[in-house]
Amino acid sequence: MGFEAGAGSVAPPAPAGPGTPLRLRLDAVIGEGREIFRRFDAEVRRESFHPFVPADYERVLTALAALHRPGLRFLELGSATGVIAIMADLLGFDACGIELDESLVEVSRGLARRHNSGARFAAGSFLPDGYRFSGVDGDARIGTLGYGTPAYAALGHTLADFDVVYGYPWDGEGPILHDLMRRHGAPGARLVVLSGSDGVRVFRDGAPES
Repeated sequence: MGFEAGAGSVAPPAPAGPGTPLRLRLDAVIGEGREIFRRFDAEVRRESFHPFVPADYERVLTALAALHRPGLRFLELGSATGVIAIMADLLGFDACGIELDESLVEVSRGLARRHNSGARFAAGSFLPDGYRFSGVDGDARIGTLGYGTPAYAALGHTLADFDVVYGYPWDGEGPILHDLMRRHGAPGARLVVLSGSDGVRVFRDGAPES
């Protein structure tokens, strides 16, 4: 799976109702994202385990559209093929994604280029340098997240520079995202979490907003 890297210009935010130009662009990104995963599932995940599974794009899109305000920065933790970060960019966020799998970063850059998105992607870990998780029971395991070279320097930002942060954790990994935001996120920043059991939930300073 190889696509050329690149990024285009960012269009100003516009209404995303059915049939509007923005909605058509979003639908095109979602459609191609689903096709990329079908290929990835057949070529990669059927051969060996890989933590990437696609999000419920429509649910996340609804949540992000409600949160958008001019000038907000958005970060996708574990951005995989970049669909969520690209949708955020098209909605008008200054959007970035971090992904540990370098091959998926190249896929996301290609997807952004083809859809004229300015979303930026960096390969590496979204866990800042020196971060170590310890749960309430002392469990330090981080599941599928994986440690690696932090990617923030490549983006020119720290986690605290982002107003809206999104993640789709595997079961048991949600507390790590909350701990990460508590220790390294900006006060007042929103954490958007998608889970199979709870759908999309929005948190601010650790407290649920929805």
